[in-house]
Amino acid sequence: MAVHIRKHPLEIPPPSEKDWLKDDEEDFFLQDPDRKRDALPQPFRMINKLVMLVFENAMEIIERREMLREVQKLKVQPTKCFPTAEFQVTGRANCLAVSGKYIFVGLSVGLAAFKVSDCKEVCAWDAVKTEICANHALDLGNERHVLLAVDEMGLVWLFCFHKESFLLIKILNEVEDISKRNTCVEVVLSPGGDYAGVLLQGKCRNMVLESCSCHSLSSPEGLMWIRTDPKSELSGTDSTKAWLEIYRLPKDSWLKEMEKSPGAAAGLACRERRSSWTSAESPVPANKADAKLSLPVLLLKVKPPKPITGSSFKSPLDALKKVDDGSMLGLGYNHLIKDSQWEQQEAIFRSTYREYLEAEGERESKEEITRHATFHFLLPSWILQVGPEVKVQPDVPAGISVHWDGSHNLCFYLLNRPLKEKVDSDPKPDVVWPCAAPIACSAVSSCSRYLALACEDATITIWDKHLGYPLSVTAILEERLIRSIHFLQSSAAGRDETPCPGTDLACPIVQLLVLCTDSSFYLVKAPRAGKSSITLLADRPEDPNLAVSAVVPVLAFPSAALVFTWDGTVSLMNTATSQTVYCFSTPPSHAVASPWQPVFTVDSVNWCLLLRGDKQQQADALAQSRASHSTIFIFDFNSHPLKEAFPKEPDLPLKSLQNLPWIERCNIFLRDR
Repeated sequence: MAVHIRKHPLEIPPPSEKDWLKDDEEDFFLQDPDRKRDALPQPFRMINKLVMLVFENAMEIIERREMLREVQKLKVQPTKCFPTAEFQVTGRANCLAVSGKYIFVGLSVGLAAFKVSDCKEVCAWDAVKTEICANHALDLGNERHVLLAVDEMGLVWLFCFHKESFLLIKILNEVEDISKRNTCVEVVLSPGGDYAGVLLQGKCRNMVLESCSCHSLSSPEGLMWIRTDPKSELSGTDSTKAWLEIYRLPKDSWLKEMEKSPGAAAGLACRERRSSWTSAESPVPANKADAKLSLPVLLLKVKPPKPITGSSFKSPLDALKKVDDGSMLGLGYNHLIKDSQWEQQEAIFRSTYREYLEAEGERESKEEITRHATFHFLLPSWILQVGPEVKVQPDVPAGISVHWDGSHNLCFYLLNRPLKEKVDSDPKPDVVWPCAAPIACSAVSSCSRYLALACEDATITIWDKHLGYPLSVTAILEERLIRSIHFLQSSAAGRDETPCPGTDLACPIVQLLVLCTDSSFYLVKAPRAGKSSITLLADRPEDPNLAVSAVVPVLAFPSAALVFTWDGTVSLMNTATSQTVYCFSTPPSHAVASPWQPVFTVDSVNWCLLLRGDKQQQADALAQSRASHSTIFIFDFNSHPLKEAFPKEPDLPLKSLQNLPWIERCNIFLRDR
């Protein structure tokens, strides 16, 4: 059989240049094989790729949201709780405070007091038509209440509410020259109303207050936010000038003085009662007569720490003499490092890490940053040692803890100081706790026994002030910045209400809720005997509308915390199970006012939540209705089965160390140490 064989082998012809695929078209035939030869010219190819990229990204977002919706459907939906009562106020409600059987509302035109029982207005104060942005109230007993109110200009008004009348005692930061006025940044009342702390800031040429809707002080911390305006031409002091003033309130003298002159209240404040639903008549303003009550006494004036500079001592002996004079050791001032040594170390550091400093874009500013302080009133404990000549009451604060932004030191100042004619402008702290990193935030438990510190390196330390040692030292490993910390009520730690260190609980557990800047939650548990633990309750939300705006622990229930989000949701979380068990909803006609900074307060005595809601209006009518009325909704915890969702553990027996043998007492002490 004949076989035909080709003389030349079959070759594949090389492709022509026009059929070559460009570098940016290597995956073109994978996307659409049928159109591999139908190449679009530029710039249509680039437009096609951008459109396809946008489409693919949109599909990924849609698929992710659908997945989140399916996950939410599978979760147990929280029970919705609706308001049990509501009342309206004239004007815009900027802040709320509950004291005893009264509700104090800071309005755009003054102050108003309502009864908790029937929500009826009993008194109003609008003598100067000022807008109240923050108010703090405390029940002193015998139908007396002390109030601290801050207006939109930063003035601090001190009131005594007695027999349903507002008595103006004093404006704490009032000055005759308006150009020298100091602005209040934060106010705090001590438990029991014995002291008041006011954080002031010198009025500078570029500081103006925001509108009241942006800095309404509704949070428990009572912070006032201030913005700077570089276009302002007001003259004044330096913007970095800030200090803390502590006042002693003569509450016992007020009772005696009001009993001697009961008619003073009638001539000083409005006694008109009217329904909370009527707004036709305005209340009679208070007279400007003097209340003739004892004025508060300025006890302390604490300034931020000075920057550490070179030493002026010529020898170590001079430094020791300075310490012997009574200067506090621990702030880093009495050292022997010269200015030349600081300069040499800085030059070596800059030359060694020059490339890193240039890459980071080192920012140098000649102006100092405005300082802000966080302070707490502390009951007597082992870390606040006082002399034997000073009588200490267990329920009266004995000192304060102060830390300034960017500072590593936590300073303690005693309040049992003899009164002087001239207050020391720069007192030395009595105790200094240095930390390894700048302190970001701090918190004190409701029983004032435990103190928590969170540093900028995400390290959290819980101290037992009565025994003088740390219960827990933990850290968040995810490198997240801590925004705030809050003590939660637990069945064991909640019963520790006595400040006396002579009693010992059987293994109480201290719980701390940690909120990070990315809205993630952590729960720190620190038992008295055992190892502490940290648990992630909620990770960073995918939806930006679910960002957390405020967190408040509910002391009425163990392991309960209120969570406010930017979408207006108010939920009650059980931190023991990481589940949201209840959701407090306003009527469909209203929405939570300013979800990014809600106006609310939690009444731990009457077990209720007070929340401001605004009626949903059209955009064109919103400006007209903004200053007309505000609605306050009341959610009574007793009307909802919240006790079933937060069952209390059985009470543990208390052990008194004084009744135990010496051997057992020593063993307990060594175990705690």
